[in-house]
Amino acid sequence: MKNRAPLLVAVGIIHLDGKVLVAQRRRGDRHALKWEFPGGTVELGETPQQALVRELREELQIDAQVGSELARYEHDYPSGSRVHLLFFSVPGFSGEPRPRVFEQIQWQELRALPGLDFLDGDHDFVRRLARGDFAYLLRGTQAGGHA
Repeated sequence: MKNRAPLLVAVGIIHLDGKVLVAQRRRGDRHALKWEFPGGTVELGETPQQALVRELREELQIDAQVGSELARYEHDYPSGSRVHLLFFSVPGFSGEPRPRVFEQIQWQELRALPGLDFLDGDHDFVRRLARGDFAYLLRGTQAGGHA
């Protein structure tokens, strides 16, 4: 199955007041208790941005404003699955995030991110985010962001 197309996944970097929202997978789930940024699989007929809005509504009960694409990576898991991750800035949202499908969610300082046990596919992005590669995106919170 090496030639199988990668699973396209839209990932949201939800930021507010210099922190980002991270989520921990539930016990019993695949990759149990690993940390990740919320998001999910792009379905047929959806753009990655549309998929991200849908996923954040399903996972966190928020209506997200999707900003620019920050990075993209492909990652092969030992199980044989391959993912193509598209990371998007989420500078604003309405509603109060609730961990509907997660063990827990937390607002984290960027420098604290490498200390969390993230999914393997997120490691390089987490390192870049923590060292300030995307600092321009976290300068303040846009007006009309979090309601």
